[in-house]
Amino acid sequence: MEPEIMTIAQVAKYLQISEMTTYKLVQEGKLPGFKIGRHWRVKKEDLNEHIEKLKRGERL
Repeated sequence: MEPEIMTIAQVAKYLQISEMTTYKLVQEGKLPGFKIGRHWRVKKEDLNEHIEKLKRGERL
């Protein structure tokens, strides 16, 4: 079972991209994310909504 709140490494694995690319996309606001202390986290629900918007061709 996937956790509801994902680390950068988990998001990278889920999207099949590198951790560095994932970190950059979250930092630039191109993927939804938030910081807890010094660490970025992503809600899986927000990530899936973001993916659906991209699939529909919405500009983000």
